[in-house]
Amino acid sequence: MMVIAITPAIFIKRPPRPAPGAGTAADSSAPAPAAPSGSVAPAGPVASGDSAPGVSAARDSLKAPADSAAAAARARVVRVTSPLYTYGISTAGGRLVEARLHRYRSISPADSGATAELLPQDSRLLGLTLVLERDTIPLDGWTFTASADSLAAGGEPLRLTATRGPVGVELTYRFAPDDYRIEVSGRVSGVGPNGGTLLVGIGPTLANTEANIEENHHALAVVTRHTDAERIDLGGLKPGETRTVSGPLDWVAMKSKYFVTGILAYDSTGGRIGGAAITARPTTEKRPTEADVRLSIPLPPSGEFGYTTYAGPMEYDRLGRLGRGFDDVNPYGWPGFRTIIRPVAVGVRWLLVWMHEHLHLAYGLVLVCFGIMVRILLWPLNQKAMRANMQLQAVQPLMKDIQERHKADPQKMQQEMFKLYKEYKVNPLGGCWPMLLPMPVLFALFFVFQNTIELRGASFLWLPDLSRPDPLYIIPVIMGASMWGLSKVGMIGMEPNPQMKMMLYIMPVMMTFLFLNFASGLNLYYAVSNIASIPQQWMLARERLKKNAAPVVSTKPAVSGAGKTKKKA
Repeated sequence: MMVIAITPAIFIKRPPRPAPGAGTAADSSAPAPAAPSGSVAPAGPVASGDSAPGVSAARDSLKAPADSAAAAARARVVRVTSPLYTYGISTAGGRLVEARLHRYRSISPADSGATAELLPQDSRLLGLTLVLERDTIPLDGWTFTASADSLAAGGEPLRLTATRGPVGVELTYRFAPDDYRIEVSGRVSGVGPNGGTLLVGIGPTLANTEANIEENHHALAVVTRHTDAERIDLGGLKPGETRTVSGPLDWVAMKSKYFVTGILAYDSTGGRIGGAAITARPTTEKRPTEADVRLSIPLPPSGEFGYTTYAGPMEYDRLGRLGRGFDDVNPYGWPGFRTIIRPVAVGVRWLLVWMHEHLHLAYGLVLVCFGIMVRILLWPLNQKAMRANMQLQAVQPLMKDIQERHKADPQKMQQEMFKLYKEYKVNPLGGCWPMLLPMPVLFALFFVFQNTIELRGASFLWLPDLSRPDPLYIIPVIMGASMWGLSKVGMIGMEPNPQMKMMLYIMPVMMTFLFLNFASGLNLYYAVSNIASIPQQWMLARERLKKNAAPVVSTKPAVSGAGKTKKKA
């Protein structure tokens, strides 16, 4: 009871009221200094001798802070548009500084209704740093020459070039018109025979797009994959702490509640990701919400490299098509229980989306149909389990008698109980099925509503968003009332029991309190599921009443007109 009562206070927090004129959390926070260069160890060998004169000259001519500011002042943004997005590539370092998703709206209190923007103002996504021999050369101070001022996705690629001394960098970006992928390839001249390392930046965070800023910050994490996905929550880091992940890695991504940016490099042409370093930025908040993330990609002597960038929604099917388990960036289930919950959650999510797209039903009606369908499918099992519970209740007097006679001998009591179960064919655990069978679906739906972007912003009746709590608290009250009604019908024909009568009122109240701040779609499903179970409970209650009716036997003979004797019952 304490766990159920305390859980909402710990994990579900009301969004703070934004200050007048405040921007998003990412925009309003002061930019912190970047992580030290070279925080990711080079994947290839590093020469122990002096640096090449040309590279040293390039390094000496590079005044990182001044050049970065000058490059930013001179920079222009090349915008690439498609029906799905508008991406902006800055000529200062070739970073991705804008990612507006046309199909999604921000519901943040600061900019509610605007097109969702993934990236903060100080985006480091695709920011590059070269490690050649013993020299570290950040490219954010380089001003690249762009092949176009604006582009349409699916047409000509965007090419950026820049040269400093003997080192030249060529970047090519290819944009998919029907996906959120950017294919990045490039070549660095002047690498040298020992090769080098390319450090690619992600972060420092994702701009807030949700109404509940605290909940969105809680979901901020860096996810990497070697053989399995490994998640590092930004809130779990101490300010200034650096966490390293050894490679080779298939991908590195930063996620919020519904959106993700990531770098994927798992083919033989571009090389694997050698490792990643995550450094939490200093913050005045209780936990960090920003981190400098840099991953390393080995550079061969030819200087050629390539990788794929994704900046878009966490649509499960779309992530899955990228391969190498990139859909694992969207977790379903708690750590340790994910193996059990995830298959159910993935199946439930697929069915809900399929019903919405193919049956052309609003997601609210989909949940109503789904709740009824689950109860129909579980009807035979529930029927069998409820009858087993009735059998258990029928032998309660005999069980109490055994407990009284053998209360001083627990072993003998257990033996007699087993004999009783066997004689009357009673399964003591059979009555648990009505409660346990729907639980995996209920847990799965909890995570589906927490992480499935397809349900984000889906309205139904008075509910503005099925993925968010009911602002009027109507549906949690209906859910609690349906739970009380189901329990009340289920107690018809049972012997009066003070404990059951107490639980009849306590459990619905506690569950209502627990579900107040859960997704309204989850409450809707649970309420429909309870209401759909009432007819079955009513039928079994009537069956219980008939079985409980004691037969009245008359022992007096009745003589018929033919002289024969009958017994009346």
